[in-house]
Amino acid sequence: MKKIINSVLLSVITFSFFFSGCGGHRDSATITVWHWMVDRHDAFVELADQYQQETGIKVDFQVFAPSDIYSQKVTAAAQAKILPDIFGVLDKKSVLAKFINGGYVLNLNDSFDENDHEWRDLFFEQALAVNIFEEQNLYNVEPGIYGVPLDVTTIMMVYNKDLLDKTGTSHPPQNFEEFIMLSMKIRENGVTPLVSGWGELWLIDCFASNYAFNIMGEDAVMATFRGEIPYTHPDWIKVFSLFQILAGQKIVEQGIVTKSNKFAEQDFALGRAAFAFNGSWGVNVYHGMNPDIRYGVTIPPAFSEAHPMLVWGGAGSSFMVNKGSNKKSEVIAFLKWLTQKEQQQFLSERTRNLPANRYAMADLPEELHAFSKGMMNSTHHTIWPLEEDILVKEKFTRGIQSIIIGEKTPEEVAGEVQEMKERQMRRAQQRR
Repeated sequence: MKKIINSVLLSVITFSFFFSGCGGHRDSATITVWHWMVDRHDAFVELADQYQQETGIKVDFQVFAPSDIYSQKVTAAAQAKILPDIFGVLDKKSVLAKFINGGYVLNLNDSFDENDHEWRDLFFEQALAVNIFEEQNLYNVEPGIYGVPLDVTTIMMVYNKDLLDKTGTSHPPQNFEEFIMLSMKIRENGVTPLVSGWGELWLIDCFASNYAFNIMGEDAVMATFRGEIPYTHPDWIKVFSLFQILAGQKIVEQGIVTKSNKFAEQDFALGRAAFAFNGSWGVNVYHGMNPDIRYGVTIPPAFSEAHPMLVWGGAGSSFMVNKGSNKKSEVIAFLKWLTQKEQQQFLSERTRNLPANRYAMADLPEELHAFSKGMMNSTHHTIWPLEEDILVKEKFTRGIQSIIIGEKTPEEVAGEVQEMKERQMRRAQQRR
């Protein structure tokens, strides 16, 4: 197995050398960009042509997909010291921190703050926050901004207007109780009420954390991550019980725990489900699958009035600047140009994604505009002061899957998650 892994890494590095000009000796007059966004490549190329006409500087966008292959390529290129001028890090904040501490990512704080914060002020605060490391952060990274957001995304609830009309309802539910009652009417019409890609654990984590913040509040959730509040606390039992309700009332089907988001998006686009829990990228997906679908966007219905209902939101994709690039000033100038209002509007129109530049939000399509409102109530695990241990998180999300299919009760899952939490805390203590 070790030989196989080494062989794969060697192939990736060789692949990187091939596309990077053998050892990284690139055309000094060209800015090289590696990205993974297949759906945006043509738009990027058009913008690159425009930029060359305006400035005389060539920008070479090179796309590598899928995203996991792209990430392997970037990791191998960092190890071989052949990263391009601009690239992205597609992973959690702790991985970005390793790239920064390894000397591969440039701190852009000074550039963002030039001319009285002129560049910084273009962006939604939540979009920048994903790539910001504050003073005394957990990763010992020098404080600063280490990425340029290209777009933003929010994950909310979408609803099929025609299917709701059939129940005599013209607006989405205002709270969780209303959602359950409406879903039962939808079920009577032979339609699945809610679909989502809950075969993908991160989407379960997203949905569950939304309700944890709503029921408990951020302070209590963070206290749980610190080990001060157990997962067997009554409020966490309420969070787990939400999924038991959704399964017990047949709001979701058992197969949801094996469904990828791609197929969940298809179910919603083709009218096989009235609601979907999905991100703003779905606007482009739904248009491609069924351009005639009529749908609206809303924040998931709150379970509690104790705390606001938050949604995951922030930078959808970001570019980093190679700290070792010999064209840093030219690269920063290009990224400033790319994130101006006109270029951001062009990208949004072509790709149906939310622009990161808040001044480019005018004249958005109705559905995108609705998703953009979620930015005002957004949060994200990359900007939380703490992250839960990865094994605890896996036990948490897989436990929820077991609740949905009826294998375990909320109390049983809560106990197992807390047991894993205590085990990981002991291990962390022993490593100190």
